[in-house]
Formats: sequence, C-alpha cells, structure tokens
Amino acid sequence: MSMFKNVNVVYYYVKDWEGTKKFYGEILGWPLMYGDDSVGWMEYGVDNATHVAINKSQSSDQGSAGVGATVVFTVDSAEKTQEWLKSRGVRCDEILVIPGVVKVGTFYDPEGNRMQFAESNPPPA
Repeated sequence: MSMFKNVNVVYYYVKDWEGTKKFYGEILGWPLMYGDDSVGWMEYGVDNATHVAINKSQSSDQGSAGVGATVVFTVDSAEKTQEWLKSRGVRCDEILVIPGVVKVGTFYDPEGNRMQFAESNPPPA
C-alpha cells in the first residue's frame, strides 16, 4: 500500500520572481491559493485539485530555473513516509519544516529525479 494520497502540487523554480507571478496570476488569471514572498512560494489553482506553484530560485537550491518541474505528493505523515521510503532503499534528504505551514520531504528515483512529499502542518489551536 502506498503512503501517497495524490499529487498535491507541481512546481517550477524561477529566477524572474515578479515576472513569473504576473504570468500565472495576471496573464493566465489563475487564482492564488497561497503566497509568501518572504519564502519565495506562490501556489495557484482551485480547492481539491492539484496546484501549480512557483519557487523563487536561490543559489543554494538543488533545483534550477528552466529545467523542469518537481512533483509533490500529499501524505498524512512526513516522518512515516520517509521511514517507509528508506526501508525500501530510496534516497531521501532531511525533512524541511516550515512551522505552522508544511513539512516537506525530498526523495529521488534511481535516475536522480527529485520528487517530494508534503504533510500539512497547521499552527497549534
């Protein structure tokens, strides 16, 4: 049984942050579902559907602008998913936690293609 529920988001690294925000939001007219300029993330789409997002390219990023997309799968538990993947011999990076927003894990297929899984991490009530 797979730990993955669905494809949550597909995102692209971008260098022209303002121009790309304008492209998706104003030119294509896609609704903004979530955005945070301080972390360089804008997510476009509608409820209950896969979103398209942009991630501001930084010099420390493994991804690069213009080289393709990263698929992000929805999971219930980032830690359990990572444990499950590692038990099957899959290479995984450390889980990134953005407090009150999301936990994201990165893993790779045998060719080195990067994929991610995400657990919603809402703030405590």
